Amino acid sequence: MAMTPDEFYDHARAAADGELRLPLARMTGWDISPFEPEGLRVSPLRPPVLPEPPRHGEDPADCGMCRARDEGLWFTDHWRLDRVAGVGVPLALMLYPRDHYDLAELPDELAAELGVLTTRIVRHVQALPHVSRAHVYRLGDGAAHLHLWFFARPAGQLQLLGSWLPVWDDLLPEYPADAARADAETVADALTASYGGRRTATA
Repeated sequence: MAMTPDEFYDHARAAADGELRLPLARMTGWDISPFEPEGLRVSPLRPPVLPEPPRHGEDPADCGMCRARDEGLWFTDHWRLDRVAGVGVPLALMLYPRDHYDLAELPDELAAELGVLTTRIVRHVQALPHVSRAHVYRLGDGAAHLHLWFFARPAGQLQLLGSWLPVWDDLLPEYPADAARADAETVADALTASYGGRRTATA
């Protein structure tokens, strides 16, 4: 039988110390971790908050992603792609449905488009000569409007492998905006050629 939120919290507390700090994650021992385990501490475990507070855009009338439905670097009738500025990796892109859907609410025809689009975007990001891998993330806790992240892992930076990449991105100095903009435009042009849609003048 599944645990209630309070039972889950009690179960986790049983593994914590007197300050409600859990042991360090196994991931902190990986050689790709951006942190040395010595001196790291886990934040104290907090009790559950129920009901959970609403995410941004639970009401479509208040959704900033809906208001930005015509902003971005590439569009179709249903989708828009935009560059995320100020990141540390060579390129970060965000894909949104233009209408207000979360992942679980996406109609089947848009879900099918999402699969093809995700593959094409990854393919085109990985075609950049200085990029080895395109990571794709969907989290969904911050906003009710679906948004998929695409992070470009720079070639040769093996310490940036895997699930730590978004943390490394937050630690790295900002990547030169002109270079990121040019790469975003290259990806958008390739996506237009391979999938359709239209690219705007700037990224």
